[in-house]
Amino acid sequence: MTTRILPAVGDPDAARSVTTLIGQLPDAEPALPVTDSTQLVDTLARLAAASLDELPEVVLVHERIGPVPALELVREVALRFPAVGVVLITADASPVLFSAAMDSGARGLVTLPLGYEELASRVQAAAQWSVGVRRHLGAGAEQITGPGGTVVTVSGAKGGVGTTVTAVHLALAARASGRSVALVDMDLQSGDVASYLDVQFRRSVADLAAINDISPRVLQDAVFVHETGLSLLLAPAEGERGEEVTDRAARQIVSALRGRHEVVVVDCGSRLDSANAAAIEMADTAVLVTTPDVVAVRAAKRTVRMWERLQVRKAEETVTLVNRHHRSTEIQPPLVQKITGTRVAGVAVPAHFKELQAVVDAGRLHELDAKSTVKQALWALAGELGLIQAPAAAAPGAGQPGKQLARAGDRGSLGLRRRTGGR
Repeated sequence: MTTRILPAVGDPDAARSVTTLIGQLPDAEPALPVTDSTQLVDTLARLAAASLDELPEVVLVHERIGPVPALELVREVALRFPAVGVVLITADASPVLFSAAMDSGARGLVTLPLGYEELASRVQAAAQWSVGVRRHLGAGAEQITGPGGTVVTVSGAKGGVGTTVTAVHLALAARASGRSVALVDMDLQSGDVASYLDVQFRRSVADLAAINDISPRVLQDAVFVHETGLSLLLAPAEGERGEEVTDRAARQIVSALRGRHEVVVVDCGSRLDSANAAAIEMADTAVLVTTPDVVAVRAAKRTVRMWERLQVRKAEETVTLVNRHHRSTEIQPPLVQKITGTRVAGVAVPAHFKELQAVVDAGRLHELDAKSTVKQALWALAGELGLIQAPAAAAPGAGQPGKQLARAGDRGSLGLRRRTGGR
């Protein structure tokens, strides 16, 4: 049996050493090393999207991989790609680290400096486990082993640019097309998703922060199912509790949600902390909302540069949405794209706050009229981001929670994607 091995090693010298040694293993098929955590997850997601059979049997994670710490990366790979055997390479052979690695989902641990016999033994054991899991899963494996649901984060260049309104309507649009959707308020100190959707619920994302293994039952207890059918994971009512949500907790929470929902929309607010930075890094799509004025566009540029410095997100991997757009403003979307270095969404949200004011004041943002140009633009953005299955699927069947969003008018909102050519 040929064993495909994907090494994840950041240091070039260590990568050459690891590649040379695994090339000597019998029946081994080493892949080119990936150099950071983002590249590893992206590579596995791309392979899983093609077929379960395309995934390597073994992934070797070096202890100095970054920017995500090695144990957190092991946990994420184990959660998202459970049929891949992960082996940790480390200089620390203590029982404490061994226990932590096993708790994170590693199938083995190899100590530095690398030895042929130990590496061969661990790789063989992990490969046999991987083959056994895939054989057990059989034909249904691809449904639960792939990258999971789509994660979209929505961040604001500064406060008051429309981040939460955007996040809520992206989630509503995806739900109206018949998809299972989770909306997470990761603006931990000042999140307003509950206010916009008229929700009072005592559970929050902070209640999951200290849990090492988020089971479906635990997740269900923390999530509020809204009348629209959205699964809401809210920010804590006490802002100081936001400090309880670490980057590790955020990764685990987002991974758990994406494993149970087709779409996960995360409202990250305008403040960067370790938790929403982790969510942005994990996201399939990161949306940055700005308004067409000098202060907001400068803030957007600062945000993009900060994400790059912290290795959270590259500029070219970010989608900027221009909100409150008007033809007469001097700053137009092409200029925003040039200044920020990001890709600007093909849809710009018009400056028609009067359409929103009544539903915002009432806390009923989900009841915004389908004729609203703001709603149509945001739902068209959902189509551009691939969150909507198809216009024909916009009406869920009888008795489904989102049926009130699937009125003929709301299908018209989805239809905007066709009329605008899917911009």
